[in-house]
Amino acid sequence: MSVLKSFRSLYFATLLMLLGSGLLSTYLALNVADRASGIWVGAMMSSFYLGLVTGGKFGHRLIAQVGHIRAYVASAGVVTAAVLGHGLIDNLWVWLLLRVIVGLGMMCLYMVIESWLNEQSNSDERGRVFSGYMMASYLGSVIGQLMLASLSNLEAQLLLLVALCFSLCLVPVALTKRIHPEPLKPATLSPRYFYQQVPVSMFTSLIAGAIVGSFYGLAPLYASRIGLPTQQVGLFMAVCVAAGFFVQAPLGYLSDNIDRSKLIRWCSILLLFVAMPQAVNTDWPIWLTFSLGGLTCALLFSLYPLAVAFANDNIAAEKRVSLAAVLLTIFGLGASIGPLLIGSLMRVFGPNMLFAFFCLSAAVIAIKIRPQVITGDTLVEEAPLPHLAMPDGLASSPLVAALDPRVEEEYVLNQMHEYAMEHVPEENEEQHY
Repeated sequence: MSVLKSFRSLYFATLLMLLGSGLLSTYLALNVADRASGIWVGAMMSSFYLGLVTGGKFGHRLIAQVGHIRAYVASAGVVTAAVLGHGLIDNLWVWLLLRVIVGLGMMCLYMVIESWLNEQSNSDERGRVFSGYMMASYLGSVIGQLMLASLSNLEAQLLLLVALCFSLCLVPVALTKRIHPEPLKPATLSPRYFYQQVPVSMFTSLIAGAIVGSFYGLAPLYASRIGLPTQQVGLFMAVCVAAGFFVQAPLGYLSDNIDRSKLIRWCSILLLFVAMPQAVNTDWPIWLTFSLGGLTCALLFSLYPLAVAFANDNIAAEKRVSLAAVLLTIFGLGASIGPLLIGSLMRVFGPNMLFAFFCLSAAVIAIKIRPQVITGDTLVEEAPLPHLAMPDGLASSPLVAALDPRVEEEYVLNQMHEYAMEHVPEENEEQHY
């Protein structure tokens, strides 16, 4: 509780951000579904993830130039303006551009908060700090969907509510008394190196990104097309997101006690069978629709955290922040492609194509991640590392890896060494270090 209290302003800002972001995504999916085809709904989420992927480098430059608080205030202001722009300009092409801007701004907001949490927490509380961040992220997403379930229609007032959330998230950060973090240094990206070391994690992250992006972008469309009213669409989304949150604790236990590559494969096989009923038929009782949706999301939200955990077992500590950046980029690329592709399929073949895609993706992972392809040649000495629950990719930046308590000692020593090499004369380097 002392840790949660210490970082309550940053946690509250995170909750408001995710509340607004989740509510906006579902609102746009339902609104566009009433006016255009499923391909437009998928394009909206693809544009958002495109903004997230491209926002990493932009965020580093902005924070380096103006500092954390100014970067946060500017980004939140731009996101608020973009949200209101959806109500002022009724043009789908403009909405695509606004979604890119929202994604770019959200990545900057994530980077400010995560770098702040990282620098202001010490090694013995880092795990608890990260847990609080995870709770705030998922709780914000669930509350946003429940708020949608409580509304009677999709009028423009909902956009005002989203804009209110993003404007209020400015307050706790602007008034915080904590010391400002140091300027950020971009993590070095080496996709080819990480693909050679952890091809299993890279492939799983790509497919997981396509699945998760398709879920967030097209699940509201699926629920609407099978006959659920707006209130039940919000409740369906809330149940699915909550299932993804509650599975993290048992997933961590299993991950620490079962070979992670086998666990990825078994989760994929279970996902294939759980998603199959809704891929074959959409005319199920509402209680079964909610139950199968929750079970499906519990499994599909497990793939990315397992891929990250498996990758960390095979990468040295000083490279794990760069690894997180690469994995998140790969995840974002998958999330940019998935909704656009599945939206076009749903337009032609019907809403059940969403769950058919889940089945197909799960089958591909199960076939690809075979015991024969796992050699263990790249395992680090301390592997397997304790499992750390990860955000689903919608609510994090590459800096989230720095909150991992497993990388603290070696990562900090590596940063100290780089500082000494750059700023200390050679004859005094050893004494300074």
